[in-house]
Order: sequence, then structure tokens, then C-alpha cells
Amino acid sequence: MDIRTPTGETQIAELKVGDKINMSGIIFTGRDAVLPRIVRLIEENRLGELGLDLGGAVVFHTAVSDAGIGPTSSNKVEIEGSIPALSKAGVKIHLGKGSLSAETVETLAEYNSVFVVTPPVTALFSKSILSKEIAAFSELGMEAFYRLTVKNIPGIVAIAHNKTIF
Repeated sequence: MDIRTPTGETQIAELKVGDKINMSGIIFTGRDAVLPRIVRLIEENRLGELGLDLGGAVVFHTAVSDAGIGPTSSNKVEIEGSIPALSKAGVKIHLGKGSLSAETVETLAEYNSVFVVTPPVTALFSKSILSKEIAAFSELGMEAFYRLTVKNIPGIVAIAHNKTIF
């Protein structure tokens, strides 16, 4: 199934565990260093100060370097801990690797968001990046919050609507 971002509630509601998807459009990237900062801005109602709208967004748990991008473990405290606030702020797809807790599975269902896993194949992702720019926290270098324009980033829905492959 092709997913164009930002995506909407209806398309997310139709996804099932095991569905293979290809994402194209704008995706954001973040991992341990930046996601807690983004959450803090959400909690303080200050995300708009950065000109960021996460409605229908994809957040890929990765850093961005000249060598490419590849998923990091999504169950790190700082990353998994960001999922509730990001989902509440409108993020619909969290993209990474690894299993998530039962509480996070419930939170994803509450906000009609899903978790998608993807293989760690940096070369594949690199050719899918059409453009990249830092969206926030440039001082974090490759761990800044990036806005990427991508074409056909593959993934498999691992958690959707209180169901999980884990």
C-alpha cells in the first residue's frame, strides 16, 4: 500500500498488522537526543514556534548523516517515551525497529497511530531521500530533528489498533 504523507485518519484506520507499505512525501527524523526536546515543546504548546505541524506526520527513529539513514531501536526510553506526546500531537506513523511495551501499544490505538518496522538497510534508504533539511535543533548535528522528502521508504505495520506482531 502506498502512503503519501502527511497521511489522514482514514488511511491509518485501514492499516492492519502485517501490511507492507511504501511511504513517500515528508517524514521527520529523530532519536534519543532530540525527541525529548520535541516532546517538551509539545507539552509547553510551543511546537508552533518552530513552524512544525506534526498532523499526519511520520517520525522515523534515526539520525541523518552523509553515510545515510537507518532505524535505531524504538524501545529506548527516550524514543518510546516520546511516542504518546507525538501521537497526541498528530504523528500517525512511528517508524523504527524493535518491540514496544503494552502501554505504548494502547497509546498508539488511542490516537489512531501505528508503529511500522523497517529493515536496517541504509543504502536502500539513501536512494529514497529526495531532499533533507534540519527542521529543529541544528546544534545536535546528525541527531537534529530533520525534515526529509522521500520516495518509497518501505515498512511493515508492526502495531496497529491494539494488535502487535511482537
